[in-house]
Amino acid sequence: GAMPGLLLGDEAPNFEADTTQGRIRFHDFLGDSWGILFSHPRDFTPVCTTELGRAAKLAAEFSKRNVKMIALSIDSVQDHLSWCKVQGWGTAGAAGPAALLQRPGLELLKFRAGSQTSTQPLTLCPCAQVFIFGPDKKLKLSILYPATTGRNFDEILRVVDSLQLTAYKKVATPVDWKPGDSVMVVPTLPDEEAKKLFPKGVFTKDLPSGKKYLRYTPQP
Repeated sequence: GAMPGLLLGDEAPNFEADTTQGRIRFHDFLGDSWGILFSHPRDFTPVCTTELGRAAKLAAEFSKRNVKMIALSIDSVQDHLSWCKVQGWGTAGAAGPAALLQRPGLELLKFRAGSQTSTQPLTLCPCAQVFIFGPDKKLKLSILYPATTGRNFDEILRVVDSLQLTAYKKVATPVDWKPGDSVMVVPTLPDEEAKKLFPKGVFTKDLPSGKKYLRYTPQP
């Protein structure tokens, strides 16, 4: 994987790297935002090209959620810039990463694997990974895709919405949850406290066992 040994809850390595927006240090780049790091096998691959185009179109959605995007590939910054040029990204009226590179948003990153400035080396495999970091710089979610399967950006937005909601409220999101659906009250919260916390009401789903542990409330 792109971040060997990085588990959920671990802090992101504070690596330094050259990007198409100049040199960055990862923690400074994140600041108090959420962050998504996408790894790509390499530039000019058809699947990655469709993904970056989609990421660019969704830039406003990510920005509304206080999420910064950064993409990582094995190629040099020079290659990234030619890739953008070949795609016509950043030319008048064309949506694409280059349009975003001029403002905080999607950045294409070249990381020198094993450089001394990082706390651990990042190595790339022929696969695509998604890492989502919280403002505390800790890894909240990671998904690994084979290089032949493009990522689902609707799902990435959905998990960001769930991560942000559950980070700040004592709820969890059930299977196939979408923003606006009811959410589940976390099991550690006593009923009395749940009633105070969720004025819209708490309801339980009846189970054959008669147990009342599936507690739902409208999305707070």
